Amino acid sequence: MERSPTNAAARSECPINQAVEVLGDPWTMLVLRDIIFGNRRHFRELLADSEEGIATNILSSRLRRLTQAGLLTRQDARRGQRAAYSLTEAGIQVLPIMVALGSWGLAHRDGERRLRVRAELLRDGGPELLDQFMDELRQVHLGAAGPSPHAPRASERLRSAYEAAMRD
Repeated sequence: MERSPTNAAARSECPINQAVEVLGDPWTMLVLRDIIFGNRRHFRELLADSEEGIATNILSSRLRRLTQAGLLTRQDARRGQRAAYSLTEAGIQVLPIMVALGSWGLAHRDGERRLRVRAELLRDGGPELLDQFMDELRQVHLGAAGPSPHAPRASERLRSAYEAAMRD
């Protein structure tokens, strides 16, 4: 498994500390959430569609940090185009952490139904759904080969659940 370079300014070489130094900022996790679940790959999409209302300077900072930490890549834009961000394998492997955080939030915090439904589906779908979604992210962000185009997609299940919650 390929690892990104260690952070020279890390407090320690403890793996939990190192993970927290990359992922411990709330805005970092929310930016990753929006890329993973919303397929928001451009700065303006991430800015305009942020549920929490992220500021431009914070978004710029977090995108830069995530790129430097090896969780995202940035495709430079040609004239008249927007730069696109893609998850790396390390970024895709944050998904199980998000599922665990979502499960904890479901158990210990209240929230709006439409914002809880994806976490419920991922919690209840178990490892199979998580693996399917990670494989789908690899297709979208890394260009990996995927299952049959006729197979049900994890993102479609998540989107359908979210849309159904919006109607309720």
